[in-house]
Amino acid sequence: MSSSKPSPTSSPKPGVRTVLRADVTASLVVFLVALPLCVGIAFASGVPAELGLVTGIVGGLVTGLLPGSSLQVSGPAAGLAVLVYEAVQSYGLGVLGVLVLGAGLLQLAMGALRLGRWFRAISVAVVQGMLAGIGLVLIAGQVYALVGAEAPGTGLGKLAGLPGLVAGLLGGETAPAAALLGAGTVAVLVLWPKWRPGARVLPAPLAAVGLATAVTAVFGLPVERVRVRGLLEAVQPPGAGDFGALLSPGVLATVAAFTLIASAESLFSAAAVDRLHGGPRTDYDRELMAQGAGNAVCGVLGALPMTAVIVRSSANVSAGARTKASRVLHGVWLLLFAAALPWALGVIPVAALAGVLVHAGWKLIPVRELGPLWREHRAEAVVLGVTALAIVGINMFEGVLIGLLLAVVKSAWEISHVQVETEEPGRDSGRGAGQDGGVGAGAGPGAGAGSGAAAGGDARLALRVRVLGNATFLRLPKLLDQLEALPYDRRVELDLAGLRHVDHACGTALAAWEAQHNSRAAAAGSEVRGSADAAGTAGGGPSAPGVRPADAGHAPHD
Repeated sequence: MSSSKPSPTSSPKPGVRTVLRADVTASLVVFLVALPLCVGIAFASGVPAELGLVTGIVGGLVTGLLPGSSLQVSGPAAGLAVLVYEAVQSYGLGVLGVLVLGAGLLQLAMGALRLGRWFRAISVAVVQGMLAGIGLVLIAGQVYALVGAEAPGTGLGKLAGLPGLVAGLLGGETAPAAALLGAGTVAVLVLWPKWRPGARVLPAPLAAVGLATAVTAVFGLPVERVRVRGLLEAVQPPGAGDFGALLSPGVLATVAAFTLIASAESLFSAAAVDRLHGGPRTDYDRELMAQGAGNAVCGVLGALPMTAVIVRSSANVSAGARTKASRVLHGVWLLLFAAALPWALGVIPVAALAGVLVHAGWKLIPVRELGPLWREHRAEAVVLGVTALAIVGINMFEGVLIGLLLAVVKSAWEISHVQVETEEPGRDSGRGAGQDGGVGAGAGPGAGAGSGAAAGGDARLALRVRVLGNATFLRLPKLLDQLEALPYDRRVELDLAGLRHVDHACGTALAAWEAQHNSRAAAAGSEVRGSADAAGTAGGGPSAPGVRPADAGHAPHD
């Protein structure tokens, strides 16, 4: 009698209605998560709040429809807020569209050239350091917004001015209320997910902003609100004169920074989202082109740059999304809100958005990973820390370049291991080997002519020395130190056949060392033989083995 139970490996496919219901529900959850973040990131970027919504809408309706990753959601990201703010302050709001358009076109070109997969080769420590540096600058900047003060332009200036905010907090009229409101927003963001019934109804960002708005309205708190201009009024496509800014090297560097950071964050997010679901895997080249198309449209509209955002993407997967319809619908809900309820933005207190961004900045810092990373991969932790500090101390673009350069140097250092082996002539064993350490038996520093003979070799025969591994200029000082430890009066046959790689500097230095060493060994051998002959003539016999010329004639005094 056959069993009617289905096979565990064959599960029935869900119907169209089931999939659509799951996608609609997930899209509403993502919309509620994205709404306060889009507005808050626009505020942190120094642009009208509506431009954050425009980028979120484009991320849903344009990028969401294109192939690549099926479940990750795109929109404005906190990781680019600091760089956008610096660009707007330096070049003006009109040039922002040119920067974003240029970044989008570069992403399209890289995707067409199938360069998307190469972004996976970027050191994770550099990306984490980049996000940590952004998080530190973002937190420092939003603390000023909490007390209604203007933030300094540099990362170090923001950090240096934090102690002075205490005086403004105590002496201002609106600062105490704004600071308490922002602190309360952060507290709700931390505690709300722990209340599971509430977290299932409302996402933490929306709950925090909603409660802060309600408290402000009920108690009539004297705090600043978000300024609203309307969606159409906020959209300002770049003019023909704005494209002249591309002649500036600083503008081109900013375009490159937008491209690098947005692409790396999007593709790292795609890899993380792929681990959260069992659906189709991400095509990195297509995803890069989808991000490029979205950024190109955002540039034409003069909006913020977009990336794939892990917070919204994980919320999409957790809410049960099945297809890309959920991310497209989240863009529809953002468009309807911006068109029908723009006045709702005007009641949101700025301090609440600053609290959301302080919390977002803190989440960019990999606090939990720092301890294990330091214990297991200390060099990677150094790369992370240097990248973050360089971003805070200098700027975003140069900080990332410093991190990438340090990661390359670290990798070159780690793979350039070199090993030295010595072998006495006529012996099958008795060789010494060391990886970046000492050389073999009978090769101690200052060993005399008799030391090789005592080990079973013949001082008149050359000592065979093999160099194995990768000989680069990075390891040249250590390698020469090892070779200098060989007996000074033994000729050496240097065998480089075991090297997988030897650069020009190292090859030249090794050849010069071998010639100089053998020349000194020949001279030392002549002196030893001359001293031995003289001692034999005077004393009637050969000198004792192992006595150096420097030791001859130094008899102990009575």
